[in-house]
Amino acid sequence: MKAEVKVPAVGESITEATIAEWNKSSGDYVERDEVLLSLETDKASVEVVAENAGVLTIKVEEGETVEIGAVVGEIDTDAKAPAGGGSDSSKEEKQDSQKEEQASAKSSDDEKAHPDLQKHLSPAVGRVVDEKGLDPSQIQGSGRGGRITKEDAMNAKPQQQQSASSEKPKPQTELPQASGAGLEETVTRKKMSTLRKTIANRLVQSQQTAAILTTFNEIDMTNLFEMRKKYKDDFKEKYGTSLGFMGVFTKAVAEALKEYPEVNAQIDGDEIIYHNYCHVGIAVGTPKGLVVPVVRHADKLTLAQVEQSIRHYALKARDGKISIDDMSGGTFTISNGGVFGSLMSTPIINPPQTGILGMHKVEDRPMAINGQVVIRPMMYVALSYDHRIIDGEQSVKFLVRVKEYVEDPNRLLLGV
Repeated sequence: MKAEVKVPAVGESITEATIAEWNKSSGDYVERDEVLLSLETDKASVEVVAENAGVLTIKVEEGETVEIGAVVGEIDTDAKAPAGGGSDSSKEEKQDSQKEEQASAKSSDDEKAHPDLQKHLSPAVGRVVDEKGLDPSQIQGSGRGGRITKEDAMNAKPQQQQSASSEKPKPQTELPQASGAGLEETVTRKKMSTLRKTIANRLVQSQQTAAILTTFNEIDMTNLFEMRKKYKDDFKEKYGTSLGFMGVFTKAVAEALKEYPEVNAQIDGDEIIYHNYCHVGIAVGTPKGLVVPVVRHADKLTLAQVEQSIRHYALKARDGKISIDDMSGGTFTISNGGVFGSLMSTPIINPPQTGILGMHKVEDRPMAINGQVVIRPMMYVALSYDHRIIDGEQSVKFLVRVKEYVEDPNRLLLGV
């Protein structure tokens, strides 16, 4: 019997998707629930698994855009598994994967809500690495995303890794010169992905439909640095995640949004929609483009829970696992260009929101404090806002309030 592989429905407003990658090839025998391909929609990446076991035939190639419900492949369920297929080693790896998923599902909503994922090695690969005394950093992974497979570990040799790690680059003694003879200047055209096209359209829409202004301020990070230095080890030991800047900024924003509800609102026609909750989106850069997972009810979460949520989404973004639900319903966004070295920027609003906070690089600068010139770690921050709903006074006071919370984190505890 031929079982069709169809593009599943992945969201109410999504009508098409692009085949980003086939994990299998035509003629491969696939097991039930094995990942066949990855789809890229205008909001997220989605994996499609086999509903039946059998031999796969691919009908639509990578890079093609197809409608929801389209048939992209077939599985011959009458075909038998090849000799050696479904071996003990493959079954063992599948069982290891299932164990990891079960362990993750057992975590609670508190400090275990977002445990660190297994770093990079599956248990099966980890056993081979430990038995052979290998250094994972010296193994060239051939799996998806550069991950190390069991076969990579089996083929690696300890002496090869030692020689590779001992190699040192030779010093450059002469300036290299390129000869123009025989060199051909070429250009490469690549079709925009569905996600990239959507990002482009939304940013243009934001610029064309909102009256965007940006106000700036600077934050003295001294107290936050000292707090982090004092408590970071205890914090990580208790909650299983690092104490970073983003968690404090998210909490500061959530508290400030409660005081200035217009910044947390949105425009719908000739009406203003006010939200009695704070769903803060955290912009995360990925190889496929910018995604904005949402920390829901950030004003109700503890600082530890916010940090756990942020790490959870960062790991999912790294592995391309961010879902549509993860990015839905945000009322305000934070973008941290400082991680890439940005000193100043004017972030663009993520519609239909009316505000976005831009964080930037921390630099030591001379500041006048109580009549003395002292060196302080300073960060420029920027608030881009929709002037149709937010007045200049409200935007400035909102940003000042965020500044006060970050410069004196005790305010977050005391609510003052």
